[in-house]
Amino acid sequence: MTAGDEEAAAATRRPVTIELLLASPRSRYVGRPADGAEPPPAVPELHESVEVRAGLGIVGDRYFAKPAHRGASVTLFAAESLEAVARLLGLDHPLDVVAARRNVVTRGLDVDALRGHTISLDTGDGPVLLRVNRPANPCAWMDHVLAPGAFRAMRGLGGMRCEPLTDGVLRVGPALVEIGPQGPQGPRGPSAA
Repeated sequence: MTAGDEEAAAATRRPVTIELLLASPRSRYVGRPADGAEPPPAVPELHESVEVRAGLGIVGDRYFAKPAHRGASVTLFAAESLEAVARLLGLDHPLDVVAARRNVVTRGLDVDALRGHTISLDTGDGPVLLRVNRPANPCAWMDHVLAPGAFRAMRGLGGMRCEPLTDGVLRVGPALVEIGPQGPQGPRGPSAA
């Protein structure tokens, strides 16, 4: 990498915050929403740090190493999106970001605009590369666990499903993000840039 390349990379890095990290060993939203969510698991779901494995996901999460979720094992979500949903619904109180069940909740990053990009998130332990593949579409449970109308309001604001390209650790707190160019679409989504 030349000095010019290093300067260009540094110019594209900017600070963001990771507000929440969730890794749950099982789904809490099964069956009919009217029956209510499953009780929380015995192990903690919220973490100060998570271990990410390339091609597999977040260690301890229900999507870790599941073939059906290859290319979509990590969900990235913008805290601002849930605030926008609350405004769209005319609510005067914040919505529970934990109830959205997304793995990595950021502030200061327009997550829903990242489809097709490869991003780097660094919380101090080295960068974790994520290929941003497709939207994390909301489900009907959102009307029951967030607020009536949230399912529809979250369309286009539900975050993105990502594939980890490198191993690493993410931590709650300040982070640096670098957004790579948009890659060509392939059978599993965009290729790494």
